Amino acid sequence: MDVKNILAHCDHTLLKPESTWEQIKAICDEGLEYGCASVCIPASYVKQANDYVGSDLKICTVIGFPNGYSTTEVKVFETEDAIRNGADEIDMVINIGWVKDKRWDDVLGEIKTIKASCQGRILKVIVEACLLTQEEKIKMCQLVSESGADYIKTSTGFSTGGATKEDVALFAQHIGPGVKIKAAGGIATLQDAQDFLDLGADRLGTSRIVKLARGEQASGY
Repeated sequence: MDVKNILAHCDHTLLKPESTWEQIKAICDEGLEYGCASVCIPASYVKQANDYVGSDLKICTVIGFPNGYSTTEVKVFETEDAIRNGADEIDMVINIGWVKDKRWDDVLGEIKTIKASCQGRILKVIVEACLLTQEEKIKMCQLVSESGADYIKTSTGFSTGGATKEDVALFAQHIGPGVKIKAAGGIATLQDAQDFLDLGADRLGTSRIVKLARGEQASGY
């Protein structure tokens, strides 16, 4: 197991509603020290974090988080605002109700609209797999592949479950060429992280990996 490689695929995450600037600053420091792919933080801290790290660390933020039921127009505004403030990557939550209603054109159209709003930046599409049927998961693989988004992401980490190995394996079977997978939520050990990478994940959304790499106890997202 190559811990340095695991960390290089990690979006070091802090999205708790009570997060403070001192805590955000600390994960930025850790992301820099441990060579993480990015830090994933609330939109309200993006400008402050960007001023702090400059171009030395990618900043990711979340849109329509965690429930996904904001209007498309609101998600577009959130995306554009985050980019103005210095976000490098956007993780958006789909409208899960539209999936349940089989409003596939609306789901696809929203993802395409957000991707256009990203102005060339990476877009990860959170499908909240724990709330979807097997057929809905496969359909979302198809829609994300059609949309031009860069990643399909398993989970917010704030619903009934996080990433599972079964879901990552399923996504790997059904996504189109060029689409990557982000496993997020519930990655509890370094072995978990390695397993997800081995199954085809390219990014890991987790608050625990840096602590685990330091040999500390870790809990949370």
